[in-house]
Amino acid sequence: MTRALIVIDVQESFRARPLWETISDPKIADKVNRLVRLARQAGDQVVWVLHSEPGTGGVFDPALGQVRLLAEVEPPTDDEPLIHKTSHNAFTTTNLQLLLTERGIRELTVCGIRTEQCVETTARVGSDLGYQVTFVVDATATNPIAHRDAPEDQSVAALLADPRTLPAEEVVRRTEYALAGRFATIATVDELEAAAGLPA
Repeated sequence: MTRALIVIDVQESFRARPLWETISDPKIADKVNRLVRLARQAGDQVVWVLHSEPGTGGVFDPALGQVRLLAEVEPPTDDEPLIHKTSHNAFTTTNLQLLLTERGIRELTVCGIRTEQCVETTARVGSDLGYQVTFVVDATATNPIAHRDAPEDQSVAALLADPRTLPAEEVVRRTEYALAGRFATIATVDELEAAAGLPA
């Protein structure tokens, strides 16, 4: 075993926010489940990561009960660690690197929420740490991004009506361009299944 699937922030916290209605893939759990099954069949390590902001009183505060995997996600098995992070990337505030080193992992496959934030940042840091990273772009999801001058408390309707808002599809496209050939190999779930010899 030299590979690990890192499932990042596929959690109910996001669904608890009004912004969830703009998510690029509301059925992201389906693609994550396919990757999890693929990893398990290959004997790869699966690591689950949840984002936590203790004491904030928001949806990422574990005291509110939303810091848990989306209900549709296949539950971790006993040998699949579930770790909590408080930074954007999955390394800085966790024991992820130690966990991977102890298991001899050199290759990472990353997926989760949000495409350009925690998943991309984990891919970048993982690459800098010497891991070979595969970014499964269609097993990530994100939201439209407000312009830097937009009010922080604007409604979802105002976000979508603002012509300066960057659409989620464009966020994903720009992330692919930023990572490819620099920090990660870009792949899709279908491509990984085909490489493993699974029927389409």
